[in-house]
Parts: sequence; C-alpha cells; structure tokens
Amino acid sequence: MGANKAMGILFAYVNEKRVSELTKERVIASIPFGARYRLVDFPLSNLVNSGVKKVGVITEQNYQSLMDHLGSGKAWDLSRKNEGLFLLPPFGADHSRNDGKVESLHSIKVYLESSREEYVILSDCDYVANVDYADALEFHIANEADVTAIYRRGTAVEGLMENVYTIDPENRIRETMVTEKGINNANIGMGMYIFRREYLLDVIEECYGKNILDFDRVVMSMLVKDAKVFGYEFGGTALQITSLASYFEANLALMDPKVRNELFMNPKQPIYTKNRDDMPAKYGLGSNVQNSLVADGTVIDGEVENCVIFRGAVIGKGAKLKNCVIMQDTVVGDNCELNYVVADKNVIIESGRKLAGYDTYPVYIAKRSKV
Repeated sequence: MGANKAMGILFAYVNEKRVSELTKERVIASIPFGARYRLVDFPLSNLVNSGVKKVGVITEQNYQSLMDHLGSGKAWDLSRKNEGLFLLPPFGADHSRNDGKVESLHSIKVYLESSREEYVILSDCDYVANVDYADALEFHIANEADVTAIYRRGTAVEGLMENVYTIDPENRIRETMVTEKGINNANIGMGMYIFRREYLLDVIEECYGKNILDFDRVVMSMLVKDAKVFGYEFGGTALQITSLASYFEANLALMDPKVRNELFMNPKQPIYTKNRDDMPAKYGLGSNVQNSLVADGTVIDGEVENCVIFRGAVIGKGAKLKNCVIMQDTVVGDNCELNYVVADKNVIIESGRKLAGYDTYPVYIAKRSKV
C-alpha cells in the first residue's frame, strides 16, 4: 500500500568522516562489506523491495567508485526508461556539500519539484539493515504523520553524537536530543525518514533560508515541536558503521547465523549487488578454512579462521589468517601471519609478513598499499 507512491533519496556521503580510513578515496556508501556488497546495497535494496521505483543518490566528492558500482541501476531493477536510478553529484567543480542534509536537499530542489511521487523516503548509507520501508510507509499514512523517523532500540555509542527520541505510547515523538553518552535502552534514530514530498520542500526552503542546515539535530527538534512526528521502530539486525572498529565488528558479526538470516535470508527482501562473473573459490590441498565468509574468485592455499574474504583475493601457502577482513583482489603472500587486520582493495602483503591488531583496534592497510 502506497509504496509505489514514494521515491527514495539516499545520502551517499553523510557521516563518512567517522570512517576516514575507509573513505579517503570513496564515499561511505561505496565501502565494501560482507565479501561481496557495498554499504549502499542495503538501503537501495530496501527501497526496491518495498516497491519504490525512483531513487536519487546524493553524492559529494570521490563518487567515482560509487558510479562504477551502481552503473545504470540494472542490478536493482532500476535501469528504466521512466524513473529508475538518478545519481545527483554536486553542481560545478568548486561546489561541495557538507553533512548538512538541508543544503544537499536544497541543491536538488528542481529534482524534487519535478517528481510526481507523493512521499519521499530519506536514508543515510551507514547502516547494514534489511528494512521494510513499505510497512513503515503504511504506518506513516495510517497515522497521518507529517514526518516518520525510523529508530532502533539499543545502546547509544559512547562518544558518538546520536539522535535519541522520547516516544509516547501512541508512537509520537515528543522530544529529540543529541547525546554522546552511552545510554542504555534508548530510541536511537537511524537517519531514515518519511515525508510528504510537498511538506519536505516547504521545510527545506524555510530552513535553508534561515541557514539551518543540520537536519538530524536542529531541524528534527524544530519539527517535533511544530508538526506530527511519529517514530517507527525497526526491530531487526542493525549494524551501524561509525568507525573502523565498528566496520570490522560488523563484518565479523556475519559469522552469526542469526545475523546472516535476518540480513540475507528473507526471500521477499533480498539484498542486491553488482554482479561480477567469476570462477568459484579455489581451495588448495594445504588449505584449511573455518567459520569464514569466502566470496567467489578467491584462491586459498593457507589457513583462514573467522575471516571475511572478498572476491578475487589470494591467500598464499602457509599463510595463517585469523579475525581478518581481506577486500577484493588483495594478495597475501606465503607464510604470512595476520590477526585482526583489515586490508583494503588491491593490497599486496609480501611473504613472511606478520601483522596483528586487536578487536577494538584492528590494523588497517590502505588501498593499493604494498607491505
């Protein structure tokens, strides 16, 4: 009900400074995840699975990798003559956007005004979650809400500025605050909202004119006082990428069958990604793989335990890897020993190297590095 009346807007770059190691050459939406995906695959698939046929992706700088991944949107059935996928880069070489969503939305005002959909679903790209936006939209319509904010119950991350909502028994948000304290059993905003399109345009025009650019904190606080703002609780697995350590933890969380089932095993809500036709993973005679996710196209001749190995990676003979995330086309030489390591794409780790980090502080090797 109503999902085909909605369009989607994804913020491909918001919050990328939190994971500066991984976003030096890419936007946060383009960060590889789970052996074969990118972070953008999750909100984009959620929208498509909910019947949304028009999605705009707002970018800033370093969006070449994202363009290569999304292409025409064919993998998500968004390669269409009408509607489909729209990449919305900054206007002009000198123009840049910051984390102010108001500024970003104002810059695509013409795109929003020319759209015909009644509702707009906004989402960041820093959550790994399988969200039913169609159900959230039904909730929004049934409550005749001006705004619906999607939230999760949990513990706020210590030291991270997060939106926490106070919600009454009728699911109305009565107060929103920003806190750095690790509050338990909090209603934490997920950076996902539903608006009526015309109302969103009015809000953006007013706030931009008053130089109010912080959407999640300032604008939402204003709307809670003046409008009907409801909260829709998401109760499934929600892995937020807020740091290199949380990225590492989120990848290794996929070893839990419950997490994998909630994210990937719903036949009505699959997670789509760009296809890369490759040969099956090849395991050498001396290989030993335990409790790991291994993508196609990999070659493993060593020992791998509790790791996420992306497409095209090569693990040499005698190499021992534990608790590692090895991204696409990275080569680990013979007799290496790696523990708590995140190796970005196209890294070369020469034979005999020994690297070790810790679960809260993994060693990171930058893209195209040679160790």
